[in-house]
Amino acid sequence: MKKVFEIALGIVTSIGGFLEVGSLATAVQAGAAFRFQLIWAILLGTLCLIFLVEMAGRFAAVSKHTVTDAIRERFGSNFFLVVFVGITLVDLLVLGAEIGGVSFALQLVTGVSLRWWALPVAFAVWLLLWKGTFGMIEKGASLLGLITLCLVVGAVLLHPPWREVAAGAVPSLPHGERAHYWFLVVSILGASISPYLFFFYSAGAIEDRWDESYLGTNRAVSGLGMSFGALVAVAALVVAAGSFGARGLHQIDSYDQISLLLVPVLGRWGFWLFAASLGIACFGAALEIGLEIAYRSAQGFGWNWGEDLKPAEDAGFAAVYTVALFVAALFTVVGIAPLKLTIFSMVLTAVSLPLSVVPFLLLMNDESYVGEHKNGRLSNAVVLFVVALSFLLALVSIPLEIAAG
Repeated sequence: MKKVFEIALGIVTSIGGFLEVGSLATAVQAGAAFRFQLIWAILLGTLCLIFLVEMAGRFAAVSKHTVTDAIRERFGSNFFLVVFVGITLVDLLVLGAEIGGVSFALQLVTGVSLRWWALPVAFAVWLLLWKGTFGMIEKGASLLGLITLCLVVGAVLLHPPWREVAAGAVPSLPHGERAHYWFLVVSILGASISPYLFFFYSAGAIEDRWDESYLGTNRAVSGLGMSFGALVAVAALVVAAGSFGARGLHQIDSYDQISLLLVPVLGRWGFWLFAASLGIACFGAALEIGLEIAYRSAQGFGWNWGEDLKPAEDAGFAAVYTVALFVAALFTVVGIAPLKLTIFSMVLTAVSLPLSVVPFLLLMNDESYVGEHKNGRLSNAVVLFVVALSFLLALVSIPLEIAAG
């Protein structure tokens, strides 16, 4: 019964991890620009993420190592530093986008400029990390994130052409704006396959003291949880196709436009529900990313770490998330548009994927760590295919998008 309960909580937690500003923003832009054509990109990214998250949990449960700790141990400090610097810089941008998302949600509710909210939001996230426990952060924010299911309700109430929606699960080429199409594919894949998710997941498995008896729980959490999160992301795309695309609004340049996403179907309540969904989803993601940056730093440099420890017991760990949060908040303070920062950080995430995923796959095939639980050919093939696709598309689509303005 305990593990059944953990599966339920894990699924909810996965919603909090999967649904954040990147997933919502890229799905809405894709729906407005290309209606249902890019549903396949969300599904492909989700499939890859399911494999990666399951691997991260399996690796931690069997080897009793986090992914970060094993990369440093297996490949050496010099290689780890390259991975550490590259992924941390991208994560700081993503963290800045999440803080910007919460700040914009507060601007919608209060009318006070988001630039004034960035530092208070960073402080609120810091205070929860400083005072909270891992269980409270992992499950509390994620339970609140269930409000994002209002997007699923909105998608159903719009009565979209379900055959067209189903057809979107099959890749197809657009009639025009191909550079923008592939740029959005890269953005969606980057939002779906964020490395911080599986790094965070492996650290969480260690925090929760998983062992080999949790392998079944791990499969259920990764499969059902990420699929449930993908359902909401697809719903956001469907609502955007009906609310924006059907009215000829194909270019979404700001969160001010996105804030009206649910208004055509839910009226004034749609505005408030979207503001709450954006704010809560981004706040939960900011908690997880802040923690993950601190996990990576402490595990990589051999410091004491653990969210359940008091800050005095893991001072370096606490110092990292403190600095990371307030540095990330500066992106909004100086006036960088949150939506542009979000899309830019998602594309950089796609470009940086090989840096984290390739060494992780090598670890998952190393019997000295995972023994008989090493990867099969299917797991390796799926992940390598999606990562290679993301990287190649990013290299091609970014110059094309810049050239097209």
